[in-house]
Amino acid sequence: MKDSIDPKEVEVGVVGLGLMGCSISTCLLIAGHKVIAIAPLPSDLDHAEKRIQGHLKKSLEDGMVKEEPSIYLQHLTISEDYTALKNCKIVIECTLENIEIKKSVYQKIEKVISSESILTSNTSAIPISILQKEVEFPKRFLGLHWAEPSHTTRFLEIICGENSDVVKGEYLYEISHAWGKEPTLVRKDIRGFITNRLMYAVYREACYLVENGFASIEDVDRACRNNPGYWMTLVGVFRWMDLTGVDAYHTVMKDLLPTLSNQTTVPKLIDDVVKAGGRGVLNANGFYSYTEEEAKLWEETFQEFSYDIRALALKYPADVVEKKLKKK
Repeated sequence: MKDSIDPKEVEVGVVGLGLMGCSISTCLLIAGHKVIAIAPLPSDLDHAEKRIQGHLKKSLEDGMVKEEPSIYLQHLTISEDYTALKNCKIVIECTLENIEIKKSVYQKIEKVISSESILTSNTSAIPISILQKEVEFPKRFLGLHWAEPSHTTRFLEIICGENSDVVKGEYLYEISHAWGKEPTLVRKDIRGFITNRLMYAVYREACYLVENGFASIEDVDRACRNNPGYWMTLVGVFRWMDLTGVDAYHTVMKDLLPTLSNQTTVPKLIDDVVKAGGRGVLNANGFYSYTEEEAKLWEETFQEFSYDIRALALKYPADVVEKKLKKK
């Protein structure tokens, strides 16, 4: 990362304090930023600080940070007042995936921040080029696509819309290294960006296999855990093909690709779950059946795993081979 970018000198705003807003705020606090967290919903005020404090406490217990939560919380302001964002150089919107809601939030943000400040959206579904139409200064508007929990994962996509200033994208790329990320700069906007386009193809095929009786939900999950789940932390899809023989994939693709699902409607499997009110572990009703205790334990276990897998992944950064070569 460039030495000229000091997180302590960059005040960052986070608008929306749901699960991701809280973990993003935690990530920024750990990096050294002063964070102004805005709660568009009054209910967010009831749990946000407690959730952020819990993330910081767990990070200390796992050796991810060295300071007590109180040290980081000194740099956190939680408010319903958008004027608190006035000195922010970066603002991250983390509200619902609804254009009208986002538009309303952008109007409130742009009334108070400098025209030089960078405004971003943590959207995973709406193209940045569409959202740019709802802001006053589209050149300074970009996407920041995080993964949950945002303070433990290395993932971050920085997305340029049609009218984005790429220089601002490059600035976010540089500073995001201080956030513990191995970022991807998406220079050309496309719906779903990179990771979601890849993963939704997997979700669709998983639903197809179950719906058509080839395997159970449990079997599909087991296969994913023990094959791609085994190597994806070290390499991506292209490096994996290099490591295991590109020519073999070329041979298989000729016969396999024509048989894959290309369905353009929502699979019945997930449609039935959602129509029955299912939200997964959030309400103990999803593809699997849960008791309330089981759902809670799955959430807790996922959190534990996110810290453990982070520790392992940090041993194998993107430039791990390059570093080994330099030591020779």
